[in-house]
Amino acid sequence: MASAKQLARIERVRAVQLSLARAAQIDAHAAAASETALAGRVAALADAIATAPDTGAAFSLSAAAHYRERLHLSAATARDRVASAERRATAATAAAQGAERDLKAVEKLQAKADAAAALAAIRALEGAPAPQRPLRHDPC
Repeated sequence: MASAKQLARIERVRAVQLSLARAAQIDAHAAAASETALAGRVAALADAIATAPDTGAAFSLSAAAHYRERLHLSAATARDRVASAERRATAATAAAQGAERDLKAVEKLQAKADAAAALAAIRALEGAPAPQRPLRHDPC
């Protein structure tokens, strides 16, 4: 079994790993929210272009068609980026849960080692000889 010093060091390392995993989780969720917002803005632009009345000349119809096509491609790309960001957020959440599970396991090991050390100290005290008290003779 590991010593108390080793367990304390492992606990510190696991605590740092948990902090880093939680930070990565927060970043991944922020990126997913940002990608979702971007996809929403692109979809709103595509809807605005698609519903605009086409009463202009042929070159404006061609330009509108070109921009609609570009916006639809951008919307598809944005959907892919949102899906990718959500996968990264899910993976970051799983990593944070794993780091928390590891930290709790080390804390349990440390508590078990402390309990074993306390029990050993109690048993050592039980087996120790009784202290010798000097005889006291008070003046009569």
